[in-house]
Amino acid sequence: MIANGETNWRSRSPVFVVGCPRSGTTLLYHMLLSAGNFAVYRTESQVLHLLEPRFGDLSQTRNKKRLMQAWLHSRLFAATGLEAEPLAARIMAECRNGGDFLRIVMEETARRQGVDRWADCTPEHLLYLERIKATIPNALIIHIIRDGRDVALSLEKQRWIKPFAWHRAGSLQAAAIYWEWIVSRGREAGSQLGPDYVELHYEDLVTNPQEALNRVGSFIAQELDYEQIQKVGIGSLSMPNTSFQSNACDGDFSPVERWKKYCPSNKLAGIEALVGTTLEDCGYPPSQSSQTGLKLHATRAFYDLYFSTKFYLRTKTRLGSWLITRNLSWV
Repeated sequence: MIANGETNWRSRSPVFVVGCPRSGTTLLYHMLLSAGNFAVYRTESQVLHLLEPRFGDLSQTRNKKRLMQAWLHSRLFAATGLEAEPLAARIMAECRNGGDFLRIVMEETARRQGVDRWADCTPEHLLYLERIKATIPNALIIHIIRDGRDVALSLEKQRWIKPFAWHRAGSLQAAAIYWEWIVSRGREAGSQLGPDYVELHYEDLVTNPQEALNRVGSFIAQELDYEQIQKVGIGSLSMPNTSFQSNACDGDFSPVERWKKYCPSNKLAGIEALVGTTLEDCGYPPSQSSQTGLKLHATRAFYDLYFSTKFYLRTKTRLGSWLITRNLSWV
């Protein structure tokens, strides 16, 4: 419950919608944009996930200049609708870190659009909750959690997580382990943020949207009317952002418990054996009892180590900066 004295500052605070990719972050983000009073920015900012690790300490003028030279020629800047010169001047004068950069860009975008607040929807910012709160202290965090079995199906369909060479037939398992890895990290970090962090199940947002939005609205101190949101219908509210596009187009769009229809029983058993405990902790009881053998234990351990090492390299080393440079898709 939010005390009355907090309502004013919360109603103007930035909102971060985070979660494992393919968990419904875009849906909630577009609901917020459709509700009004949020700056409309139709892309993921990637600031803490790509920009800050790539360009380093943004208190240094040289790094800020390098960042601006790249970013001002990207689709991320184009989506703001801002003029380059005044924005660059403010960044050079005030920015000291990635949080400052995002806040300045989005404040200017909100000011240009005549609204009071802004939101960010970069799913992987779930890994940077501590950094978000350290650099944007009034940030409110909404963690969207979706059934890991459905997330794994979607990640596999989009080839988001590449399995190890010796595990090529295990792409669905690799995706499920990634879901567990990132969701568990996010929940652990979120548990330290007190009333500025909330978890929301994707399934509740789909099946009982107004009830779920009432919860979100109380958290961010803004009324969210689902009927009005539908009328505005920004982005995925008009066309679902789904990996199962044919189902969305033919009217057979049912994103909840899709695993019951599309996941073969033998593969489902493997997923639940690997991540069943986390599924249950998140409110998704496994469909069958299963035991994890030595081989599955080892598989999970290898992927956990791989994801953690990759994240460490990205955020803590020069090698990570080089790897990001090779894979910059936002420029």
